[in-house]
Amino acid sequence: MIREKLRGTGVALVTPFTKELAVDYDALRKLLDFVLDGGVDYLVINGTTAESATTTAAEKTEILKTVKEHVNGRVPLVYGLGGNNTQQVLELFGTTDLNGITAILSVSPYYNKPSQQGIYQHFLQVANASPVPVILYNVPGRTGSNMAGDTTVKLAAHDNIIGIKEASGNLEQCMYIAKHKPEGFMLVSGDDLQTIPMTTFGAEGVISVLANAFPGKFNDMVHLALDGKYKEASELLLSFVDMNPLMYEEGNPVGVKAVLERFGVCTAQVRLPMMEATSGLKDRLYKLL
Repeated sequence: MIREKLRGTGVALVTPFTKELAVDYDALRKLLDFVLDGGVDYLVINGTTAESATTTAAEKTEILKTVKEHVNGRVPLVYGLGGNNTQQVLELFGTTDLNGITAILSVSPYYNKPSQQGIYQHFLQVANASPVPVILYNVPGRTGSNMAGDTTVKLAAHDNIIGIKEASGNLEQCMYIAKHKPEGFMLVSGDDLQTIPMTTFGAEGVISVLANAFPGKFNDMVHLALDGKYKEASELLLSFVDMNPLMYEEGNPVGVKAVLERFGVCTAQVRLPMMEATSGLKDRLYKLL
């Protein structure tokens, strides 16, 4: 079952760049080995952490091909495919090779600030057109609008919508979804530090930024919580409390790329309008490390 395949830790992969800001495919393979050696359960390609807003269509195609070839079926793959132009999203299904992809992660339309009915109708069309199952993604801090809990529950009735990455930060909304969702619909944390609390009322895991840099430790934390070992999981969770805000202080994935550079996985380079981590941020991150 897809639910079993996507239970646990998913990594929202960064896109490594060279110093000249080209996609660094060698570093991408190194990152894949790094997170897979940490035991993560699945990978998310072309999410917002991948700087998908500033990679070209050709680069997205090559990144997807590289990941598929290097992973070679070792873990499930989820592909980020969404947007704020419904028709354009539907057209992407005809130009994206989703062979070997377990599901897509589709963000709620951003910037437009659609009504709840607009969000609902958008995702109905996406779900009807998608050749693979759809995971909704609610992240109001980035999109400018919240997908309400009852909208999520209504969408959960669609046969091709299998879950939601919930990054609203609103635990009451997450609880509402957990209570009212149909059986088998996956609630997934989109906030690293809320993963453990969310597992207490039914979340199936997380799609994580931190797991790029700390795959083993973060994955251990998630699975301890899923096994009901909350005391041990909480000890690991608290070890991330000081680090986590620095991941986002200058924008995502600025912080996590700075850590990955320190670990020798890839450079800290990001594309404009993002800026590489300042020396002050790097100093504070490295002290914590």
